[in-house]
Amino acid sequence: MPGRAGEPCRIAVQREGPFLVDGPVEITLEDGTTVRSDRFRVALCTCRRSRRFPWCDAGHRRRVRKRLTCLGCPPLTCRAAHSRTPS
Repeated sequence: MPGRAGEPCRIAVQREGPFLVDGPVEITLEDGTTVRSDRFRVALCTCRRSRRFPWCDAGHRRRVRKRLTCLGCPPLTCRAAHSRTPS
């Protein structure tokens, strides 16, 4: 278990995701407050989109790319054709 004498804390870094830290962990935030988790592994937010910061809630996945055209539709007619509501 991490935290024992001689054992390093293990942190897994992901390119577009949270830091995965072997727990339990205690984190001091910018304002000086301390938060703690007794879980065996925690995900720490690195993008600050989490509503539960510093814990990751997968808020980094909420960014959705809008598709401007359908496959096979000309760009200008696509939006006009698909934005009409049936009468």
